[in-house]
Amino acid sequence: MLWLKALHLIFMVTWFAGLFYLPRLYVYHAMSDDKISHDRFKIMERKLFFGIMTPGMILTFAFGIWMLISYDWALYGHSGWLHLKLALLGVLVIYHAMCGVWLFDFKHDRNQHSHVYFRWMNEVPVLFLVAIIILAVVKPF
Repeated sequence: MLWLKALHLIFMVTWFAGLFYLPRLYVYHAMSDDKISHDRFKIMERKLFFGIMTPGMILTFAFGIWMLISYDWALYGHSGWLHLKLALLGVLVIYHAMCGVWLFDFKHDRNQHSHVYFRWMNEVPVLFLVAIIILAVVKPF
């Protein structure tokens, strides 16, 4: 089980690295005003989203579900912290999808948001990370 937990955490870190960095790229992309920069950001954003973030998310869920099936659900299935953690993960998947929508908008030169908007959106994953880690480690209820 420790191998499952280790792999779950490795891919969670990978996923969150992308969730932290992609909106930061959007900040810089929204501030850029030349074609070379726009093209460079489009490549970086696409590679980060499809090459790191999304596989990280999928593998985080795969190993997390494996742990739930193997032993966690029997131990913690009745615990409120686990249900809240899973709910937060559901909302985080929506945020991940929004990152994909923004990626698509930038790809087609249809971004309607300022760099300030993306600066604020860049803070969202921090809140989720703090809450999810506290729930998983402290198990407050």
